[in-house]
Amino acid sequence: MNKLETLDDGRPRCWWGTGSDEYVAYHDHEWGRAVTDRSRLFEKLCLEGFQAGLSWLTILRKRPAFREAFAKFDPETVAKFDESDVKRLLADRSIVRHEGKIRSVINNARRLPEFEDLVGALSQWLWREYAEVGREAPIEIASITPASKDLSARLKKAGFSFVGPTTVYAFMQALGLVNDHVGGCYVRDECQTERMAVINTL
Repeated sequence: MNKLETLDDGRPRCWWGTGSDEYVAYHDHEWGRAVTDRSRLFEKLCLEGFQAGLSWLTILRKRPAFREAFAKFDPETVAKFDESDVKRLLADRSIVRHEGKIRSVINNARRLPEFEDLVGALSQWLWREYAEVGREAPIEIASITPASKDLSARLKKAGFSFVGPTTVYAFMQALGLVNDHVGGCYVRDECQTERMAVINTL
């Protein structure tokens, strides 16, 4: 399979990032770019959990509704959600109405400060412990790695849910801990520059 596709703008992209306008925008401006903001990190973890069993395009199209429903994924606000909020969310047709995943977001918001008491600020811990440096562009994009297994196990031990190693690797890709843009993708070098700017501050 050709790992690159070129659209009318003449820019070669990873093959998966060309199938719709939403995918093009996500591929070009978000996926693999360095994220350090705590709420954005929490959002990415939660949405990757919601994606399990669904297409990522479904999640992208529902993301504005998710943000509204979950208070822009502010962990402190979500941690205060109660049963009335669960009922509200289960009735919200604009999001994915999966009770286990909804409760997982609330649970994970409650676990986050406890976890940070142990490891420090989430962003600094993730980038210090799991950012890859120097790996060549992938030939095949993995769905699970030893690092994602390790991170998954640590999060599960801390009480987080919907954080299996496949979900966690997608999270790592999305926030730029790894750079899985294939060789020749026009975004790859930009992402690497942003990633190294973060890594060099640690």
